Amino acid sequence: MSSDRGTAGLRGFVRSLGHSPGLGRLLAVRLTSQITDGVFQAALFASILFNPERHADPLAVAGGLAVLLLPYSVIGPFAGALLDHWDRRHVLMYANVIRGVLISLVALAIATGATDTVVLIGALAVTGASRFVASGLSASLPHVAHRDVIVATNALFTTLGAGMLAVGAGIAAVLRAIFGPDNSGSALTTLGGVVIALIAAALAHGFGRLQLGPDEPDDPGRSAVHAVTVGLLHGVRAVAGSRTVSAALSAIGAHRLVFGVNTLMLLVLSKNSGLGDGLAGVSVVAGFTAGGAFLAAVVTPYSVDRFGRRPTLITALLVGAVAELSLLTFNAIVFCVSAFVLGLIGQIAKLCGDVAMQVDIGDAVRGQVFSVQDAVFNIAYVGSVTLAALAIPADGRSHVLLILGTVVYLISAVVVRFLHTPPYPQHHPVTDDRIEANGRHN
Repeated sequence: MSSDRGTAGLRGFVRSLGHSPGLGRLLAVRLTSQITDGVFQAALFASILFNPERHADPLAVAGGLAVLLLPYSVIGPFAGALLDHWDRRHVLMYANVIRGVLISLVALAIATGATDTVVLIGALAVTGASRFVASGLSASLPHVAHRDVIVATNALFTTLGAGMLAVGAGIAAVLRAIFGPDNSGSALTTLGGVVIALIAAALAHGFGRLQLGPDEPDDPGRSAVHAVTVGLLHGVRAVAGSRTVSAALSAIGAHRLVFGVNTLMLLVLSKNSGLGDGLAGVSVVAGFTAGGAFLAAVVTPYSVDRFGRRPTLITALLVGAVAELSLLTFNAIVFCVSAFVLGLIGQIAKLCGDVAMQVDIGDAVRGQVFSVQDAVFNIAYVGSVTLAALAIPADGRSHVLLILGTVVYLISAVVVRFLHTPPYPQHHPVTDDRIEANGRHN
């Protein structure tokens, strides 16, 4: 097979738009959904950590993150089974409507001066709906994108989505400047996410019945309750049966472990003038991270086609280890450069994982597998934030945690090396990864 099919990139995506109108609509749903996430997350973060009427420190926020993400990480794999049981068009519609309602309730809690615990419990529900939308979008993509351009299309979707998070955060910053940083201003800023969530729901309504799958619902004829009950088992079993997916999830989990430590360290440093003034310092580093994620959209399709998924993942993890080790300098410029590199390798791992689940997993259980990924994504993050909260010094400068993060990347590279083994003999002229990169592996 010629390599130009695997590196179709933007040209292949544009051609796919002409043959599959649903691809453009799904992209629109993704972008508006990500903008909603960006507005809500930025508004929530600012309302708790940088609100003059609240005085939570970063360690308290770390505990809040655990409350926010861990319960959904446990429930999510079960709920994800519904993506393989119900029409995914309806899931995207109603999840966005529910998300809009829940964001309104969180805004009300902030406006009335409710405690951080109450606000975070409301945010927990919003996050659950958001992750449901994200899993539904990823599970739906193979129904509107041609397999020979799925790597490039998935890279474009994911990276544009990450960019929309930044756009949403920018919208929140503008609204915050207009309405003010206090409780009432924070509430009005948070409400900006409601309008965009409803736009995403309206766009999802334009899909046809079962256009996004599932083609054959998992356990047809069974109730939704049964689907939820067995969802975790089916998702884990599917992951265990695919070495490529297992390897990708190990890389994603490793990156999230390190990312959690780095996030809390950044928050503590931002409170101690280590990286700028409060929210501004955090925003600068986040911008560099987003820049690295954008570059991944270009690097990943080329690397996967040229070298294969396994070498791409291993190289990314090794580069991540070097970037993490460089943070020991605690230099602001080095932090920004490392944030760019870590954003790049984190997005490469995520893109390789998404493609593995879209190409190597059957449609009947794809939603459940994406929910298992969500669990790995969140549990790894929460676990590392909790560990960092217990171990980090008051000034945020922990050499031990950074060295530990470096070791995690190195161990993950070894795991991927031995777990992500091609099923074909090594002398086979076309390796498994190259077949997968061109969307033909089954």
